[in-house]
Amino acid sequence: MDPHEQRTLAKAALVALAPLLLALLELFHPHPHADDLLAVQVNTWLFVHYAQIVLFPLAALAVVSLLRGMTGLTAMASRAALFVFAICFVAFDTAAGVATGILVQAAHASGHPETWRAAIDAIWLHPIVGGVRQDHIPSLSMIGAATLSIGTVAAAVTLKHAGRSWPPVLLLGVSGFGLEVFNTHSWPGGPLTFGGIAVAAAWLEWQAGRATAANTVAITRNATVIPRPVVERRRG
Repeated sequence: MDPHEQRTLAKAALVALAPLLLALLELFHPHPHADDLLAVQVNTWLFVHYAQIVLFPLAALAVVSLLRGMTGLTAMASRAALFVFAICFVAFDTAAGVATGILVQAAHASGHPETWRAAIDAIWLHPIVGGVRQDHIPSLSMIGAATLSIGTVAAAVTLKHAGRSWPPVLLLGVSGFGLEVFNTHSWPGGPLTFGGIAVAAAWLEWQAGRATAANTVAITRNATVIPRPVVERRRG
């Protein structure tokens, strides 16, 4: 493997790293039993939600990085939508995830967890920042899931116009709908969504590297001028 191919693979792995870590992390996301947070594995719950605060925006940035140097309405729409997704999910994760986890931890430490239930439910069941979606109310998780779909589809359209092949472009666009389809970022929604984005991002970055290498070789060949041999004829 030549140095350029090594760099291409390294860039592909780097782009895929954040969404891949997020997909793996969310395999361990606890599921509240009948929406009863007092029964959740609170240490695992807090670890997952602290890590998600970092990984949600990094996963969005991974998709945005595929559009570097690209202009146009779809590229701008993708960047804007993914920015909104990152903001919404960090705010949602902080309230519905970290804040409720801290309250659950404190409830068990107090020895009287039932006395904390009203405070926990006040956050968990809140229509905007809570962990349970309610009909006809634009919660942060709903807005975040919708803007992730918009961001990945707009990115896919932009990349197809830039010459990328159909398979990774389709995978990127379809993966962005996982949170809406499954209505959760724990299993199966989160792992399938961000796992698909990770594979698509690595694939697209690898294609971009190959295309750049091919263009460089073509330009180098066209720019090379082979001088004709000069034969001096001497008169005897």
